[in-house]
Amino acid sequence: MRLPRALPVFAVVASLVACSSAQEPEPEPRRVEQRASASPKEKPTPEREPYTISFGGDVHFEGMLRARLNNPRTALGPIANVFRKADLAMVNLETAITTGGTPAPGKQYTFRAPPSALTALKAAGVDVASMANNHGMDYMETGLADSLAAAKKSRFPVVGIGADAAQAYRPFRKTVNGNRVAIIGATQVLDAEFISAWTATSEQGGLASAKDETALLRAVRQARKNSDTVIVHLHWGTELQKCPNEAQLSLAPKLVKAGADVVVGGHAHILLGGGYLDNAYVHYGMGNFVFYNSTPGTTGRTGVLTLTINGRKVLKDTWTPATIQGGIPVPMTGSARTQAVADWKALRSCAGLAARP
Repeated sequence: MRLPRALPVFAVVASLVACSSAQEPEPEPRRVEQRASASPKEKPTPEREPYTISFGGDVHFEGMLRARLNNPRTALGPIANVFRKADLAMVNLETAITTGGTPAPGKQYTFRAPPSALTALKAAGVDVASMANNHGMDYMETGLADSLAAAKKSRFPVVGIGADAAQAYRPFRKTVNGNRVAIIGATQVLDAEFISAWTATSEQGGLASAKDETALLRAVRQARKNSDTVIVHLHWGTELQKCPNEAQLSLAPKLVKAGADVVVGGHAHILLGGGYLDNAYVHYGMGNFVFYNSTPGTTGRTGVLTLTINGRKVLKDTWTPATIQGGIPVPMTGSARTQAVADWKALRSCAGLAARP
């Protein structure tokens, strides 16, 4: 449609040149032509095509894993190949990123890692991490400030944490194969004595809390307005309980109703089920991933969940099973892999999820 409208302008110019080739063009036609060429052109809307996003479970760099950061580009080991093949990849970063700060008083386990941890994730093909979990502020306000500064300096996106609530609930956004993807991070797990101090508000920094359902659902509805795919990454569940708890079963349908297309997360240290809740995809427990403590057959069972998505529709789920060896996930092969995939599919039996939408 633009070409026919432009023809009269070019016709006028051509006529003037033909009638007076020895004279300078008249100023008015030149101004008309200049205005026409300066008019904004409509950019074609890119056609959406399916994309893949891979999720890993809980990551820290404590104990034996700290030494792996001496070479951050190989710190996650062979599982990085799975992440690099995906269009997007995400993990739960269950540690403060700081070398200072004061450990949270009374906590049995406090995790922290240097900024090279972010370099390690980026080198492994991870695009974004959630820090909304019960270790994200293990080193209190100083650790929070250091974590945010490290993420900014390294240009590595983190969600679920911020200098205030607006930043903590703000989604990571990226357009992939024409799909506008928004990822929100939040935690449903917080030690009772830290709920107030660690929850981000308009007046203090902290974590995006799923305990404040109103705030979380508002963030999801807001993201729904201008996104093709809305993903909510949660820290949730009960440690070592293989079926989702009541809080998970209550929150998941609310998130789907608010506009979430994918809800995924973990905390329990073991794998839980994943599948479809109506037309959305929910995974209740990704288990340990890069983790110093694991037991074969339980907390040492892990893997990567890869979803193929187009807009709001999750077309396919793929499980790459792995076992934690020396703190890092090592993909399984052969008959052991086949059995592990079957075991993973069986986990959805107590989760109330379907194998297909």
